[in-house]
This record gives sequence, structure tokens and C-alpha cells, in this order.
Amino acid sequence: MTQARTRRIALNRTLVAAALAAGFSAASALPVFTFNPGAVGLTGTSITADNLLLSNFLNVTAVGATGSTETGFLSVTGFQLGGSNVDAGGLNTTYSLYFRFDGAAHLTTGTNATDPRTTLTAGVLDSATFSLIAAAGNSTFGFSGTTPTVSSGATQVLATGSLVNGTFVNLPTNNNTAFVPSAEASVTFNQAAGKEGFFAAQPFYNLASTAFTNTVSTVTPIPAGGGYTVANGGGNLNFLASPIPEPETYALLMAGLGILGLVARRQKNAG
Repeated sequence: MTQARTRRIALNRTLVAAALAAGFSAASALPVFTFNPGAVGLTGTSITADNLLLSNFLNVTAVGATGSTETGFLSVTGFQLGGSNVDAGGLNTTYSLYFRFDGAAHLTTGTNATDPRTTLTAGVLDSATFSLIAAAGNSTFGFSGTTPTVSSGATQVLATGSLVNGTFVNLPTNNNTAFVPSAEASVTFNQAAGKEGFFAAQPFYNLASTAFTNTVSTVTPIPAGGGYTVANGGGNLNFLASPIPEPETYALLMAGLGILGLVARRQKNAG
């Protein structure tokens, strides 16, 4: 890989992160939270953090000219506080945490006939629901064909939620041979009855924000149908102590995505 190409890919990823962050910086103040696994019968130490690190396993299926559905899992791989990793004793050994989710979206830039490897596509999340699940032992994730799967011990639902608003963008990269899908959303967060002890400080936050920028190596296009899968992609979740972003904030985010489109077109013309 040439130095110029390496710099171009790095710039693409930086711009994606900057565009997504611009829309949510006001909402993501990284409030501190404490999880207490022992309160719900899990074997693990108490955790104080402000950031959940996630690994996503998902399937996106095209629907019609611009629609799509997605389903999958978000595995909690770690925690951070102030940008530093937090020791979460027992996580992914004696117990595990993951989100199970389903959602729908539509494109506002491009159609399902557009090749995301050569042309930037972007859109809006229409709906999503999730459950935060705790399981005994270490849960493992994979695929049966293109369907995400999980293997785990005894499970319990700790919280549920649904979409408030969100956006996504698919950015061409690697000389138009691959693409990087990114997304960000605000969601409601509701503790399950009887599981309040896990969320040590009450009242707990009732909103959260998520962000994902998946690397090329985790993305596999599905030629028949125009969808794709992501295996072991990367993301994070923060709880919100302030109101969700207003529509104007999303306008700022989409403006940032427009800049990405301009950069992508210039790179294509230059190539």
C-alpha cells in the first residue's frame, strides 16, 4: 500500500469520525455510571465507567429501492473511564453482556442499486428496538449463513429501548473496492423490572447514544440483494445526561456527511 493511499484512508476515517461526532457532541457528555453484576446473580466486580466498548455482528438486508432492515448483536467487550480502560473483573469469562437489536432504515443519498464501494450513500434510521442481555459465562458470536447468531449460558434481560433518531453513511475506500459503514443514534434506555440493582445509582439514565465505524476487514457485501454483514465491527455506547439532539443537530451531521461525499468524489476524479 502506497503512503498516499494510506494517508487517504486515514483521512477518510478521520472525516467520518468528525462528521458523526459533530452531530452528537452536545449530547454525549459521557456521564459516569456504575454497573453491579453481583446484584443480579452474576459473578463479577462492580464497574464504574463512562463508555461501553462494543463489537457488532449484524446483517443488513436491502428492501425495495431505498429501504433496509438490520438485525444482530452488540457484544460488550470492555469499559472506559476518562478515555482509559477499566478493569471489569469477570466480563466475558464468568459472565457476558450484549445487546440484541432489530431495526429499519432508508437511504436519502443513493439507492439500493448504488454501489457503496464507488459512490457515497447515506440515510436515516427509521426504527430500532433492543434488549440488553446478561449471560452466564462467555457468549460467542458468529453467523449461520448471513444470520447473526449467539451461543451463551443462562440469560436475563437487564434493559430494553428503542430508537429516538439516527443516521448512517457508507463511505467508499480502498480505491473504490470496499466501503466503510458508519452509524450513530440516540435511543431510549429502560431498566427491566427487578433488575434495577445492576444499575447501581438510581435514578439511572433513560437515554443513550451509540456510534459505529466498521473497518473494511469486518464488512462482507452480499451480492444477491445488495445488503452486507459486519463481523466483529467496532463501536461504543454512552449514556446521556442531557436532552437528545434536536433536528438542527442532525442537519449539522448531514452537512458533515455532505463534506464526506465531496471528498469521496474528488478522490474518485483524482484516481
